[in-house]
Amino acid sequence: MTLLLIDSASLWYRAYYGMPDTLVSPTGEPVNAIRGFLDMTARLITQYQPTRMVACLEGDWRPTWRTDLFPAYKANRVDESGEEEEPDTLGPQIPVLLDLLDEFMIPMVGVDDYEADDLIATYSMNEAGPTYIVTGDRDLFQLVDDKRKVKVIYLAKGFSQQEVVDRAWITAKYGIPGERYALFAMIRGDASDGLPGVRGIGEKGAAVIANNFSTIEDALAAAHADDDRLTPLLRKRLIEGSDYIKIAPTLVHCALDVPLPKMSLNLPKAPTDLSEIYSIKDEYGLGASVDRLISALNG
Repeated sequence: MTLLLIDSASLWYRAYYGMPDTLVSPTGEPVNAIRGFLDMTARLITQYQPTRMVACLEGDWRPTWRTDLFPAYKANRVDESGEEEEPDTLGPQIPVLLDLLDEFMIPMVGVDDYEADDLIATYSMNEAGPTYIVTGDRDLFQLVDDKRKVKVIYLAKGFSQQEVVDRAWITAKYGIPGERYALFAMIRGDASDGLPGVRGIGEKGAAVIANNFSTIEDALAAAHADDDRLTPLLRKRLIEGSDYIKIAPTLVHCALDVPLPKMSLNLPKAPTDLSEIYSIKDEYGLGASVDRLISALNG
C-alpha cells in the first residue's frame, strides 16, 4: 500500500530547469515543464509501484499564519506585484499540466492558507506507509521517519541522481541525529525561504546544538544556564536570537493538522477513453511523455 506524495511545484520547477527550452508546442509555446513533469511521474510510478498517490499543490505559498509571525518569510521570491516570481515561460504551462493530470484522474489536493509541504506532512502522519515524498527541497527531511516508513526521494541533483533519504542518510550528510533535522534547520536557516536562522550560527554550530539538545527551547534554556555543552559564543548567539527562536518552530515545522478533503488516494488506471488526453497531447505536442504516463498507469 505504498503512498507517493508529490511536491508538485518543486517537481515542475525541476522539470522546467532540467528539460531543454527547445521543447515547444506546434504553435511554439514552451512545454518543457509539462513534459518533464509527466516523464518524472511516469518513472516514479514505474520505479516505486505506489498504490496511492497525491499531487500536493500550494493553497498559499506564503500562508498568513507564517507571514504574520515573520513578514520576511519567502519575501525574497516576491515580484513587484506581490506575486511569486516565476519564469515567464513556466506560468502558462501549469494550467495545461493540471488539466492533463485531472484528465488522468490523478488525485490532486491544495488547501487554502497551507503550503504543499503542510499537506504532505499531514498525509505522511495520517496515512499508513510505506510513504515516499518526492521533492527537490530539503525542508521535508524533517518528515523522515524510519518506524513509520516515511522516506524522501530527493531530486535536487536530478532524477537520474535521486537520493532516497532516511534517518541514516541525514546523519551521514549533516552529522546529526536523523530525527532532529527540523531543529538543525531552524538554527541554520534557509536562504531559499528567507529564513535567517539564529544569527551568527552556521551549519557547524547548528550541528553541535542538534547533537546535544532535542528542542530549540532546551538549547536556549541551556544557554541561559551556562551549560558547558555549548561554547560561550553559541550561548551568546542563542540568547541574542531569543526573539527569532520564539517563532522559529512555527515557521520551520510543517503543519500536521491540515483539514484534508475526504477523497480516494488510489492510483488510477489510465482512462479507457483517452480522446481528451490525446487532444491535449496533440495540441501541445507532448508526444511520448503522455504515452509514458499511460503505460506507467496501466503497468
